[in-house]
Amino acid sequence: MRPLAVVTGASGGIGSAIARRLAAGEHDVVVGYGSRRDRADEVVASLGTGDHVACAVDVTDAASLASLAALVAARGNSLAVLVNCVGVTRAVPHADLDGLDDGLFDAIMATNVRGVFATVRALAPALRAARGCVVSISSVAGVTGLGSNVAYCASKAAVDSMTRSLGRALAPDVRMVSVSPGWVLGEYSAKVPAELLDAQLAQTPLGRFATAADVAEAVWAAVALLPLTTGAILPVDGGRPLGRA
Repeated sequence: MRPLAVVTGASGGIGSAIARRLAAGEHDVVVGYGSRRDRADEVVASLGTGDHVACAVDVTDAASLASLAALVAARGNSLAVLVNCVGVTRAVPHADLDGLDDGLFDAIMATNVRGVFATVRALAPALRAARGCVVSISSVAGVTGLGSNVAYCASKAAVDSMTRSLGRALAPDVRMVSVSPGWVLGEYSAKVPAELLDAQLAQTPLGRFATAADVAEAVWAAVALLPLTTGAILPVDGGRPLGRA
């Protein structure tokens, strides 16, 4: 029986690339989605051989996560991988303190931070039994403090901190890794002014932005190639925090 992987936010560009990489690595994949069932079904259809399934998952809702845990338990194959890829944000200039209202701030933290923790908590028994690996998608924004808004940057720093804390707390049964991209070419970057992207690229030592496939390969490395790695942050950012001389 093939090992099982759960990917939240798998109907998006990065999440779907991760789901495809895990399926190519002989995992059955639970394609977690929020409201885009049609897109999730397309992702499932693209995964090829295996027993893949789409599952609605609201990481801010305990009942939804309990249903996910029940689905995992009912399938019978071991939960080898959990990828926390779901996330929300909205562009607000950092100096616009009033623009980052309480509702948006709380929504970002509820999904990007509490949602990651709650998903790990809900699936911890299955992950422990399988000696599984959790990979959370964070962001270089958690290091640089530069991103779509102040709360988003703080949320990704929190994800990295939880990776370290839970890497200690769940050892030796469960490994915890953050994959931390810089700019990723896709749905979000397509909405950003070209001059902003050009300025960021000029400060990126390797001279290119990540693709969803780059992020997926880093997830695969954490899962399959780095068995002695836990509590670690894997950057996929072209060296962006280094800047250029």
